[in-house]
Amino acid sequence: MGFKQLSGFIAAGFMALMTIFPAAAEPVRIVGFGDSLMAGYGLDPGQAFPERMEQALRDRGHDVVIMNAGVSGDTTTGGLERLAWSVPDETDIVLLELGANDMLRGVSPEVTERNLTAMIERLQERDIEIVLMGMLAAPNLGSTFRDAFDGIFPRLAETYGLPLYPFFLDGVATRSALMLDDGMHPNAAGIETIVERVLPLVEDVLAARDR
Repeated sequence: MGFKQLSGFIAAGFMALMTIFPAAAEPVRIVGFGDSLMAGYGLDPGQAFPERMEQALRDRGHDVVIMNAGVSGDTTTGGLERLAWSVPDETDIVLLELGANDMLRGVSPEVTERNLTAMIERLQERDIEIVLMGMLAAPNLGSTFRDAFDGIFPRLAETYGLPLYPFFLDGVATRSALMLDDGMHPNAAGIETIVERVLPLVEDVLAARDR
């Protein structure tokens, strides 16, 4: 057998093997980027939202890996400052959850929106998809602040074409059985409720990537 014939035989065999054993697809790489609500404040290891969402998605057949990039106490200003090194270049999707601490500290909604806008634009420049996790202002902050703050997330979602989960603590915030004793952070059961509610939206985003 000549060299060219041998080379052709090897190449054909290799292609046949590739057909039988296709290269494994890379998992979808997701980063949960946020504050203590994302970090899992007061919870045991493995109970935070990113870890539980990853498990829920995997249980439903999705090949995903979710990194927890939550930092307790973080504001949108802090998030903007650490965005570049907290979100690796190979990231496919960011679950962006920030703004609660801005609200609790009375930061001007204009500042919060400006910071979130900058984060969204920087991530989109890197071709990273974003799922925006909304927050609502506490009633005791007054209607003027509440209206200005609550309008941030729907407006950004519309402007930048982002999937939006309107209120991260929906179904949890007013239920003491789902909150830690501080009344501000979800307990393990509360996280499971949030995961269950957010799951369909994340699945929609994953399905759109496969089209």
